[in-house]
Amino acid sequence: MLPAPNRLRERSDFATAIRAPGATRAGSRILVVHANVTDSRAGLPPRVGFVVSKGVGNAVVRNRTKRRLRAAVATELDGIPRGADVVVRAQPAAAQATFAELSDDLKPLLHKVIRRLEVAR
Repeated sequence: MLPAPNRLRERSDFATAIRAPGATRAGSRILVVHANVTDSRAGLPPRVGFVVSKGVGNAVVRNRTKRRLRAAVATELDGIPRGADVVVRAQPAAAQATFAELSDDLKPLLHKVIRRLEVAR
């Protein structure tokens, strides 16, 4: 599980991470990763949120997918810059993906959005 300071919970924070000017995203067949850095969060720990809709599957499948994504992100948390908000959205193909597949798909997407955020600064 992610530590409390690293959890993105508010709807407005999700919207800012996805839609704000300067926000970036990268996607694949399994996942889409959105990220944004705001001046108001400078120096604070990065926060990560997850979006797993009903299109992914029933409640059991969605919760399993979220648990796997949380574990995969926890290993990459040190690489996310301070003050960043990251939203990981699962595509329907994530339901059949193993932890290794989710993790292997997440890493390059996360690095891509982080690189884009650093270039934009």
